[in-house]
Amino acid sequence: MNKENHICEKKLALFYTKINENKKIPGPLMPTLHDAQEIFGYIPLEIQKIISKELNESVAKINGVVTFYGNFSITPNGEHTVSVCLGTACYVRGSKNVMETLENELGIKDGQTTKDNKITLSSTRCIGACGLAPVFSVDSTIHGNASVSKVRDIIKELKEKNNEVA
Repeated sequence: MNKENHICEKKLALFYTKINENKKIPGPLMPTLHDAQEIFGYIPLEIQKIISKELNESVAKINGVVTFYGNFSITPNGEHTVSVCLGTACYVRGSKNVMETLENELGIKDGQTTKDNKITLSSTRCIGACGLAPVFSVDSTIHGNASVSKVRDIIKELKEKNNEVA
């Protein structure tokens, strides 16, 4: 295993299986990147080099794609992702306050992960729930009509769940 403990032999074996499946289809790069993100939780340079070798693409091209699309990450994400919509409808209705509250409660900024690797905070342009603005999500659960107190309550619950598991 590497020092980050995210890339183990079992995950690498699964990833090589996925790459070989993707090689059979036209345009295997994007499906391979999606597989890498799902398997490892991020796509570090080490994995980009494997993709480069296996798909005969330059690391520069792969890195360009990985850093261009928001659904790919080059750094490890936490076990949970909290994402705040900063699209127009949400922003006008107070998502900046939601983001600031989350940053204060978690002690991190947009795009960062807590020191215990439990929670990653991110912003997005649209969650697709404009009628509930402002909205944020915790993993795949959307929380609408967000207020400072609602944000604090949900983060408190999330931290308590993480402490129970720890």
